[in-house]
Amino acid sequence: MKSFEELTIGRRSIRKYKSDSLKPEEVRLLLQAGLIAPTSKNKKPCYFISVEDKEKLAKLSNCKRGGCRFVSESPLAIIIGADPHVSDVWIEDAAIAATYIQLQAEALGLGSYWIQIRDRETPLGGDSGEFIREIIDAPMSLQILAIITVGYKDENKPPHELGDLPWECVRIDSF
Repeated sequence: MKSFEELTIGRRSIRKYKSDSLKPEEVRLLLQAGLIAPTSKNKKPCYFISVEDKEKLAKLSNCKRGGCRFVSESPLAIIIGADPHVSDVWIEDAAIAATYIQLQAEALGLGSYWIQIRDRETPLGGDSGEFIREIIDAPMSLQILAIITVGYKDENKPPHELGDLPWECVRIDSF
């Protein structure tokens, strides 16, 4: 098993996947990672919609202006949403859950990519979240934060270079 440091250094955004479907156990572990993620006051406002259907993936690839056409070639897309009536910090809660899913993907040797949906528009100018809610038949109360695509990597990217980290952005204040 990889250490947390290895996961964070090695995790890179992957857009190219092999066509192989994920194993049901892999999908379960990804969704479990989202469900286990911490949320403010343990309110658990997040929802995860797993999409493997090629027709729906093709529709989802049109949800945003630029940068998500590859969704149609992904074996899996996990839509990350939350109910703002459950938690006023649903954005943060959903972002943490999405990050847990991406780290679980890396732990499984899978690639993943975050597609921002909140505050984005479709190519025709409509709201991306509303576009997605129609595809998955979700209630208006479900706000969509992101789509995480996941699959077996069909591209290799080197790990992050620790020497390139912007340490100037860190301030260590001693008491």
